[in-house]
Amino acid sequence: MQFSCEKSILQDAIMTASRAVSSKSTVALLEGLLLTAEADGHLTLCGYNMSMGIRAQISAMVTEPGSAVLNARLFGDMVRKLPDDVISVETDGNLLTTVRCGKAVFNLVASDAQEFPQLPEVETSDHPIVLPQFQLKSMISQTIFAVSDNEAKPVLTGCLFELEGNQLNVAAVDGYRLSVRREQLENTAAQPTRFVVPGTALREIERILTESDEPAEIYPGSRHILFRIGETVLITRLLEGEFLNYRAAIPNDAAAVITADVRKLITGIERVSLIVSEKLKNPVRMVFDGNLLRMSCITTIGKSYDEFEYDGEVDHLEIGFNNRYLLDALRACPGDTVRISLKGSLNPIVFTPAEGDSFTYLVLPVRLKAE
Repeated sequence: MQFSCEKSILQDAIMTASRAVSSKSTVALLEGLLLTAEADGHLTLCGYNMSMGIRAQISAMVTEPGSAVLNARLFGDMVRKLPDDVISVETDGNLLTTVRCGKAVFNLVASDAQEFPQLPEVETSDHPIVLPQFQLKSMISQTIFAVSDNEAKPVLTGCLFELEGNQLNVAAVDGYRLSVRREQLENTAAQPTRFVVPGTALREIERILTESDEPAEIYPGSRHILFRIGETVLITRLLEGEFLNYRAAIPNDAAAVITADVRKLITGIERVSLIVSEKLKNPVRMVFDGNLLRMSCITTIGKSYDEFEYDGEVDHLEIGFNNRYLLDALRACPGDTVRISLKGSLNPIVFTPAEGDSFTYLVLPVRLKAE
């Protein structure tokens, strides 16, 4: 195998494919990247940790087609330290690999590409789920914060994707909060479907996606799913099990509905949360009264207080929340204002858009102690 490529292009591909490489594994090959140079001038880099695989394809000057497995960390470090110029890589019949750039030369021993595990096959139909990259990126970033980290129920460690007609829904729930994003797709011919994608894979997909309107394609299979983002392909296993009926968890009998400025609410919660830490946990006490919200918190190191006005009227309601859960939901709200639905001190708070229904965020309250 012999090829040459611009450093910046090769470095980006290494970084992308390395996201699926095991950092520590009893199988040395899983700590490597499979490099495949093809006669047509394509170089493919592949990382695979047996649950998720990433293939990144770039253009290169291929002198001799072939393949080899290089240690991802070491190869990445070498390329990063080389000058900003054309890098040449050559692997001989004994798998000795030489990396050159300018006067700098590295030698490392590669592994046999035939021993690298194959990625699962996912059938790519003629009718994938297609949406702009920026749209998929926002749907992931605005739901993934509610993914559970409790492995006792693996299906909740991922996001549920539902395609119903032209509407794509993405939902996540961890037992304390719920996030749902909805988007109308244009001219989709994909069949109605539902599947759960691991949160670990979605975080990598979010990093790969850009803010452009270039298409992202989703091909769900029976056990695995394939995401095609430009010249990058990510394949991951799907999570099995019965996902929570999230629709039934969203109340529709609010006692009061108000509208608030998202930024003011975030900064107010951040201020009263300054005395809260991992060691000093206490809920934020929120008192809705008329059109005024009073927020306070008490820990062993002190007290905090803030207040601000909102649009609407609420009969006196005192309710407590985990500050981080509230902030995660509010920071995911894309607009300047948010609609807040309230019922009682033991009922969840629900955030929805001031207009439309593109998202729903629900946070369960914390029982307050008497002051």
